[in-house]
Amino acid sequence: MSRAKVTRKWEVFAGRNRFYCDGRLMTAPHSGVFFLTVFLITATCTLFFIFDCSYLAVNVTIAIPIIGGLLFIFTMSSLLRTSLSDPGIIPVLLQKKQLMWKNRLRSQIQQIVLLLGHLLVQKKPPRASHCSLCDNCVDRFDHHCPWVGNCVGRRNYRFFYMFIVSLAFLAVFMFACAITHLILISKEENYQFFEAVKESPPSIVVALMCFFSVWSILGLAGFHTYLTTSNQTTNEDIKGSFTSRRGQENPYSQGNICLNCFYILCGPVTPSLIDR
Repeated sequence: MSRAKVTRKWEVFAGRNRFYCDGRLMTAPHSGVFFLTVFLITATCTLFFIFDCSYLAVNVTIAIPIIGGLLFIFTMSSLLRTSLSDPGIIPVLLQKKQLMWKNRLRSQIQQIVLLLGHLLVQKKPPRASHCSLCDNCVDRFDHHCPWVGNCVGRRNYRFFYMFIVSLAFLAVFMFACAITHLILISKEENYQFFEAVKESPPSIVVALMCFFSVWSILGLAGFHTYLTTSNQTTNEDIKGSFTSRRGQENPYSQGNICLNCFYILCGPVTPSLIDR
């Protein structure tokens, strides 16, 4: 006997998200900026490995392409894990079958629980918020990031943090190596620095790409380090939910910086609620 196909929550309450590979992978509705992110990182690293690493591995140390390769792999894996995973979507539960229209209109986000024979309306979790771009409610909603093509929430925040921190290290590393390459060329051939640039144009392209991007990446990494150490989200920080002016302490803080970092970055990943 053939089994009846099971309808999963992500098939019914997909919001505007797009799902692939039977729901195993998902992205935001507009992924153009995400593909731009992948292209910029990949193209810059390709130039770096072809022109700078090949020279520095022979003239300095073989460790440079190894370190660069490890940083690139870690950065891209963190990016893909952030972009293609469920950020913590809370599915909508409909109260009655009549609410299922042909165009799959959804009712307001609410969960109906049965308690002592009474139907009670349970509101969304306190740190959850609705993303207007994805049209989904995300648990511990941090923000919607077009650069990674997904919301950042409870289930993928740690991977987002690892992505921006590793990208900052990668940008600084490639910038330093590209400048070192140009300096060594100028010393070997008795060139002026700008003559060395003409000798290896891709190196200056790598250096400029890293120089102009690293400032915003370092600032973002620093900001999210602050959020991680205080166990806050971008959404809460913008709203000023826990400020001395309001006289309200952060009830989600674990007590100190180390415990907050351990809770966010090393705690267990909660299971997906959309049957992926």
